[in-house]
Amino acid sequence: MKRALLILFIIFVVMQFIRPNKENFVVQKELEIKANEEVMTMLKTSCFDCHSNETVWPWYSQIAPFSWVISTHVNNGRKALNFSIWENYTPEQKEEKTKALFRTAYAAMPLQSYLYIHEDANLTKEQRKIIRDWTGVKSK
Repeated sequence: MKRALLILFIIFVVMQFIRPNKENFVVQKELEIKANEEVMTMLKTSCFDCHSNETVWPWYSQIAPFSWVISTHVNNGRKALNFSIWENYTPEQKEEKTKALFRTAYAAMPLQSYLYIHEDANLTKEQRKIIRDWTGVKSK
């Protein structure tokens, strides 16, 4: 039993040396998405950690394997939609991403795993409706 625990401890220590990239890029405010203050507050509270270059990396994001999972979520989130570079998107990309935001506002985002630790990021039905209305997309 002691030997198995020692091996697991050594594996855990070695895992700490495999560091994912957790970079926040310089934010140019002129490229950031524009919205009224109410919507921006909701987006910053519930979306920006994964969908912007302004990620707040919590202390547990320094510990493997959590660091691997969190950095993967952030990198995938930024690839899907990055509010920090909104103005770099083409009009077609903006329309596509706005439609995706409309679709996911009610059910998919923020991820449940994120909400376990970030309860303040949970959007109420009213807030979700405000974001959907703000997108200007018409539901079918």
